[in-house]
Amino acid sequence: MTFSRLRDKQEIERYLRGNVYLHIYSLGDLDDLFWSHTTWYGLSEEGHIEAVVLIYSGQSLPTVLALSDQCEAVKELLASMREILPEQFYAHLSGGVEVELGGDFEMESHGEHWKMALWDRVIVSGWDCSGVAGLGPAELDEILGFYERSYPGNWFDSRMLETGQYFGVREGGVLVSAAGVHVYSPAYGVAALGNVATLPSHRGKGYAKAVMARLCRSLCGRVEHIGLNVKADNAAAISCYRKLGFEKVATYGEFMVRRKRG
Repeated sequence: MTFSRLRDKQEIERYLRGNVYLHIYSLGDLDDLFWSHTTWYGLSEEGHIEAVVLIYSGQSLPTVLALSDQCEAVKELLASMREILPEQFYAHLSGGVEVELGGDFEMESHGEHWKMALWDRVIVSGWDCSGVAGLGPAELDEILGFYERSYPGNWFDSRMLETGQYFGVREGGVLVSAAGVHVYSPAYGVAALGNVATLPSHRGKGYAKAVMARLCRSLCGRVEHIGLNVKADNAAAISCYRKLGFEKVATYGEFMVRRKRG
């Protein structure tokens, strides 16, 4: 097989469309908003891409996405990339792929995760979303303070507030629940939901379902595919998502990865 850096968006997209929900983040990263932060590598045979790895550098810590139904091909691709991978990165890896990095890197597992897709859009269309309001750039300071209290350490890209795809609930003038998007691309027809949180003191009131339903209703008219990532042991979140029409479509692992010294 042939290892190469990929620069043709259409070529990459054709491969990713083979499993949209597994690659929903990567498809969104083809969008012009994210493209400049991406570096793509592929393994090809007779001109046909067999595996793709994305290095996303839009945050201080790079993220490596190595996801595939063909894990052996991804392992071979990562083996070809050992010397060019960042010294430290966060990784999303299909099951078993992590063994290819074990010799050269220290792997700190952050657990098994699920990819879920919105299969039943009828449910969110009828959900009671009264009290849910849109959030935008003007509320940035309020939103940052909210996540510090409700979801410390979460991955939040403030640019996504400009999409109009963030929603929240206030109680007594205080933001108590919110949900938004990690990736949003009408051009590629995909959205990946994220930053779903509720203040601990206000959980159990149905706020997360309401903001998620309102967000999904907004997205349904704009993109074809809606998905999300969730830790496999987060039973409360998974139950919430299933009640809104989401179903599990794939599993993968998340890891903090550091190159070994000496």
